Amino acid sequence: MSTLNLPLSGFRIAVTSDRRSAELIEALERRGAEVTHAPLLKLAPLDDEALLVEQTRKLIELRPEAVIISTAYGLRRWFDSAEAAGLGHQLCQSMKAAKLFVRGAKAHGAVRALGFHAAGVAQDGTTAGLLPMLSHSIAGQAVAVQLHADSDHGLTQSLRDLGASRVLKVEPYRWLDTSSDQHLSSLIEGICAAHFDAITFTSAPSVHALFAAARTRNRHQALIRSLNERIAVATVGPVTAAPLQLAGVHGALVPERHRMGAMILQLVEHLSAMGTLSSPTVFGDCELRGRTLSLNDERCELTPAQTEILRCLLEAGGSVVSRDELGAVLPAVSSKHALDMTLSRLRRTLPHPDLITTVIKRGYRLNVEVARY
Repeated sequence: MSTLNLPLSGFRIAVTSDRRSAELIEALERRGAEVTHAPLLKLAPLDDEALLVEQTRKLIELRPEAVIISTAYGLRRWFDSAEAAGLGHQLCQSMKAAKLFVRGAKAHGAVRALGFHAAGVAQDGTTAGLLPMLSHSIAGQAVAVQLHADSDHGLTQSLRDLGASRVLKVEPYRWLDTSSDQHLSSLIEGICAAHFDAITFTSAPSVHALFAAARTRNRHQALIRSLNERIAVATVGPVTAAPLQLAGVHGALVPERHRMGAMILQLVEHLSAMGTLSSPTVFGDCELRGRTLSLNDERCELTPAQTEILRCLLEAGGSVVSRDELGAVLPAVSSKHALDMTLSRLRRTLPHPDLITTVIKRGYRLNVEVARY
């Protein structure tokens, strides 16, 4: 198959995950995408992915009567991992069937964000604060504990002393922060300048890391604006999408099946429907996919500014677009002269410079088969 006919041909996609990134990148490239890999977080080398998945499977089988949530970060990471392993729905059902006891306000917020109800919350934010409310609640019952970091701080033994029939430990992963890496600065600037057509997230901690790094670089608002207006945002599930929504990023893609394969298929459908524009012209069929223009199967690569101009003209379908309207889609263009230069370079880049026609004193239009004034 020609690369022109691949579903993601012409699109540029940023992959932010570390775990399973090779699989995701290969799947996107196989469909024709140009992929930039910029992992926002990396798993600590001592963490064992298989361990957490196995612990999650045991909890699903055990169906504990009580689950203790120690940290917001740990809970989010746990559900991210479960979603990626295809266990998200089953884990949700197990949590809904159990009484949830939460250590502190932040963890309580994470519990509510996931749609769960807490049977009890330690107001002092300590493990010890959980014990009084558990003292008459867990005798003879199975209890699962989402550990804080790599230690249970004696909680496991305390639960046994209170009569728990079984205690299952769940140990979420720790991440290595890469926020100071140069590749992250390049990613943030690329997002703000819309150098990508889409970006993928497979964990909520990665989203948090991106926002934190953008704030330290004073690019947070520009990044949010670009994610809302210019870049498709694909997530593996609702837990990953939650911090995007809280930050004001609307319209993030969330597949019904919370798996990476479903995320890829949804992204393909979205870009095919929303990211591709086409029109018949006097020079043949013109198609814009991402920043790649094809005219009768002849391709050329456009800059982000050139893409915005051509997209505006394609959407007009041959109608005249004024200079002011073109300037409005290019917030970085600060003068009419700069707009003229961008248009001039665009024409030189196109297979046929006359694909864009100047309408004196009115603006510009695409040179379609039948011009509409």
